[in-house]
Amino acid sequence: MTNLARKLGVTDYFTLGWGTMVGVGWLVVMDDWLIRGGPLGGILGFAIGGALLLPIGYVYGKLVMAMPDAAAEVAYTAKVFPRYVSFVTGWMMVLAYFIVCPWEAVAVGTIAGYIFPALDSMELYRIAGRPVYLPHLIIGLALTALLTALNYRGVRLSATFQNWTAFGTIQLFVIFIAVGASKGSSHNFPPLFTHTPWVSILLVLQVVPYFMTGFESVAKAAEEASPDFQGKSFFQAIWMAILVAILFYTIVIAAVGYVAPWRQMTGQRFMTAVAFNHAIGSRWIVSIILAAAMLSLLKVFNGNFVASSRLLFAMARRGLIDPRLAEVHRVNRTPFVSVLCVGTVTAVCMFLGDAILIPIAEVGSVASAAGWLATCAAYYAMRPSARERIIAAIGVTVALSMVLMKVAFVIPGHFTSYEWLALAIWAGAGIALRKRETL
Repeated sequence: MTNLARKLGVTDYFTLGWGTMVGVGWLVVMDDWLIRGGPLGGILGFAIGGALLLPIGYVYGKLVMAMPDAAAEVAYTAKVFPRYVSFVTGWMMVLAYFIVCPWEAVAVGTIAGYIFPALDSMELYRIAGRPVYLPHLIIGLALTALLTALNYRGVRLSATFQNWTAFGTIQLFVIFIAVGASKGSSHNFPPLFTHTPWVSILLVLQVVPYFMTGFESVAKAAEEASPDFQGKSFFQAIWMAILVAILFYTIVIAAVGYVAPWRQMTGQRFMTAVAFNHAIGSRWIVSIILAAAMLSLLKVFNGNFVASSRLLFAMARRGLIDPRLAEVHRVNRTPFVSVLCVGTVTAVCMFLGDAILIPIAEVGSVASAAGWLATCAAYYAMRPSARERIIAAIGVTVALSMVLMKVAFVIPGHFTSYEWLALAIWAGAGIALRKRETL
């Protein structure tokens, strides 16, 4: 079925799943999370949102064991739904993964500018009032080129990079959380919510899908498992990725609320680092946090790069988009055309600057939830056992609720005109590609 290299093991799939989920949102947009819900609203939002993903993770685990196909959601929906449903589902999931790549490419310049303020210079232009600096562009483009080269050369090289950056992030996270916990106070927590408890949790829940997207990336690399790989390990990797991500997000939100009076720090750049610096009174803790963020940025960028390029490759192989994207390198056995496509478009999108960071999270949330919805609906339609149909029905309900939270105008925090515009542009591009392939 495939001529991609088969070199991945269970550790690789865990770091791909978890590494693709947890990026640098906990540093770059922590103030947005706390403004939305407050410390307790943020903790409950991510805990509840993460727990609600477990039935969806269960469905993915069962499906990837039965169908280890890089097309993932496209392959699952193709079993029971018309071809256009598979295309729409796949195109939305491509958006969910790809949209993270320019996010991280922009974020690396923003973090570098915080470490070295001299990089916040040579302003080229502004978008939505936010400056775009030449040094930021150079750094982001260099990182994009590096990851494109890694993924072009081979999946084993990419997986090794993912493992080192993922476990390095975890180690540094444990260090700065432990140190911060020794200096904080529960008096820093109030106010626990920024709105009523329900609205606070809801506003955080709306962005959880974006920051928890990634566990299902395991399915996109399923064809690259080593020959002796056990199918049940796909299931284990997906669930471990979700559980560790829940712990990571809830702990870091709790830590920020605990170590410093968070309300006084909202609006400050990289609020997580500012809060820990306030508690410890030393720059070294900020260096640890920024190092963890850099490693985390690298792994989530790489993980989403892998997932989006594999999904493009698989959709092209099925004739849903340009078949040239399904070409495999004769020596490296990687989908090199799809890899080059993702790298090129990421580089182009970088020129929009960091004004895209928050809107991207909003659109990515809906794209992810739409893919989860279609996958759970497909599993339900496959008529598994009664118990598993119930789990699939729960997954459908959860995913549909996540979509409605952003598109229903009566719910606080729904899409603004900018998010609708971004989604419309992506939908239009998909329609144009589909028409071209059907002519």
